[in-house]
Parts: sequence; C-alpha cells; structure tokens
Amino acid sequence: MIDGSKAIRSAIEEVYGDQALVQRCRAHKVRNVTERLPEPVHTQVKSVMHAAYQLPEKEGLAKLRQQAKWLATEHPDAAASLLEGLEETFTVNRLRLTPALMRCLSSTNIIENPNGTVRCVTGCVCCWRDPQMVLRWATAAFLEAEKGFRRIQGYRDLWVLGVALGREQSAMQVDA
Repeated sequence: MIDGSKAIRSAIEEVYGDQALVQRCRAHKVRNVTERLPEPVHTQVKSVMHAAYQLPEKEGLAKLRQQAKWLATEHPDAAASLLEGLEETFTVNRLRLTPALMRCLSSTNIIENPNGTVRCVTGCVCCWRDPQMVLRWATAAFLEAEKGFRRIQGYRDLWVLGVALGREQSAMQVDA
C-alpha cells in the first residue's frame, strides 16, 4: 500500500522487482482528483470513483476511464490525476479479496495512523542528542500508538490474501 510517492514506488521495484503487487491508496487518489475540481463536481466524482472501486477490476477500470474522458474536456488536470497509476488502485480487486480485506488494504490509514501518533509524541522534542535517543522516543511513541490498535478488518480472511499471493494456507490459526 502506497500513497503514490514515486520514490517509494521506485524502492519497491528495486527490492522486489516484477513480483511486487502494489495497491495505491484510494483515499489519496480520490482526494488528489477532487482537489483539482470545482466544489459542485466533488460529490459526483467521489461517488463515481467509490462505486467503480466496488466493481470487478475490468469494469471498474472501464468506468474510471470513462469518468476521466468526461473530465478531460473541462478539467484535464483532474483527468490526468485519475489516470495516473489507475491500475494500481485495483490490485485488491484483482486479487479477489473479501470486501472487508479490500476496504482495509486499499488505504494507507493502517500505516498513517501510527505514524501520526509518533509525530504527536515526538513533536515536543527540540534537540535529538544521539541516535539512541531517537530510537527510545520512537519506541515509546509506537508503544503509545499500539494502545489504539484494533484488529485488521477481515483478519479472519487473511488466508485469502495468502492464497491470492500464491502461498499455501498456513496451519497456524489467527488468535481470536
């Protein structure tokens, strides 16, 4: 799951090559498209995008390409933003995950939430004395963030993700 950063995408390709499956954050995609549009059009475009993400990959991509074509005449920036990395917003659809897993794994919220807590906790520190101090504060901040963690939505279906990625189902049971 990435937010569209070209540097992160490049690093993923460098480490994992063609084997990497990348899911672009749909919330970021919707926000990036709508911020390039006038206010009256926001709701309609958001609705179309959210509806398309619920469709199977082929139909959803076709719907969003049609939306981009419609946008291109009056809002070419929004259309370009919509088309950029579009296929990567449908990775969870291509894997045919359960709706709960699709919802959880189509957004970077699972990553950004703890990072926000770390920023909040470490934001008061003005002077970092040494790397060990940074490590202690980061550890304390992630332990604080952990207090707010809940189960991943659809955690019981994680085996579906494993199968979709070509792994055999583990004999291990997820602790309820």
